[in-house]
Amino acid sequence: MRLGLIGLGRIGAFHAETLSNLDAVETLVVADAVPAATASVAEKFGAEPADSPEALIASGVDGVVIAAATAAHAPLLRAAVDAGIPAFCEKPLSAVLADAVSVAQHVEDSGVAVQVGYPRRFDPAYLAAYDARVAGDLGWVHTVRSTTLDPAPAPRGYIETSGGIFRDCSVHDFDTVRWITGQEPVEVYATGHAHGDPMFAEFGDVATAQTLITFADGSTGVVSNTRYNPRGYDVRLEVHGTGDSVAAGWSDQAPLRNLEPGSTWPSAQPWGFFMDRLTDAFRAELTAFTELVSGARTESPCTVQDALAVAWMAEAADLSLKEHRPVTIDEVK
Repeated sequence: MRLGLIGLGRIGAFHAETLSNLDAVETLVVADAVPAATASVAEKFGAEPADSPEALIASGVDGVVIAAATAAHAPLLRAAVDAGIPAFCEKPLSAVLADAVSVAQHVEDSGVAVQVGYPRRFDPAYLAAYDARVAGDLGWVHTVRSTTLDPAPAPRGYIETSGGIFRDCSVHDFDTVRWITGQEPVEVYATGHAHGDPMFAEFGDVATAQTLITFADGSTGVVSNTRYNPRGYDVRLEVHGTGDSVAAGWSDQAPLRNLEPGSTWPSAQPWGFFMDRLTDAFRAELTAFTELVSGARTESPCTVQDALAVAWMAEAADLSLKEHRPVTIDEVK
C-alpha cells in the first residue's frame, strides 16, 4: 500500500523507520512543515517526499499517519477523512476539548476509519492482561493500578505547551485502565505537587500526580505519574480481581531497586526511554493500522470515542487538582 506520514519530529521520525520496514507498506510518502526534515527523512528511509501535508493528502495515499504538532492534529484529521482517507492520529485529537469533541463528531459522520495512538493497547503483556479480564480469569476486577514514571522532565518548551501532566502523561494510563477494565469512569480525584524544577509551578503544572478513579461498577483505578524517576522509564500495570491478579511491565528491565534479601530481580539495564520500552507496541499499533487500511481489520482498535473518553478524564483530573475535590466525568462533558 501507499501510506502517508505527516510530521517528522521525534515520534514521526521514529514512525518513519517502523513504517519503512513493514511489508504492507510499499511506498511511504512523508511531509513536514520543515522542508529540511522532509528531505532528511525521505533520504534516510527511502521515502517519497511531499511538498506539504496538503500535497501528501492529495497524492493518492491509501492511508495517512498524523504525527505532527498537537495543534495540527484536528485540521489534518478533518482533511484526511474529508478526502476519504483512513487515518492514524497521535493523541490528543486536540489540545482544546471542545475542538476534540467537534473533530470526533466529524470523523463519526464521515464513516472513515480512524485509529488514535495509544500504544500500550499493543504491548504483549498488557494485551495478555486484557485477554485475561475478557476471558473471565480475573473474576470481578475491583482494582487496577497503572504507572508512568518519566526518568526526567522534558525540555521547558515542551512542558510549557504540553497541556499539563494529566493531558500529556496520565492520558496513557487513563486509556489503559478504561480499556483493561472495560468500565467507564464516573469520577476522579487527583492530587499532586510541583516539587522540582520551578517551571512546573510557573506553568500551573505539577511534576508528580496521583489520580483515583471510580468506575461505573464501583471498582477503582489508581494512576501514578511523575517527571522524576532517575532510575529509568517505568511503565507498569497491576490488575486485581476476585479470581486472580496479573501484572505487566515487571520485566528484568523494570527500573526498580529490589531490596528483598537474596533476590536478583531485576538484573538487566533499566528502560531509559519510552521508545525503547514500547518499540514492539509501536510496531504492532502501526501494523494494526495497515490492517485497518487494507480492510483486514474491520474495527479500529482505538477510536475517536476512546480518545474523547480519555480527554474527559484528563479534564476532570485537572479540575480536581485545582479545586481539591472529586469531579465527575459528567461535570466536564
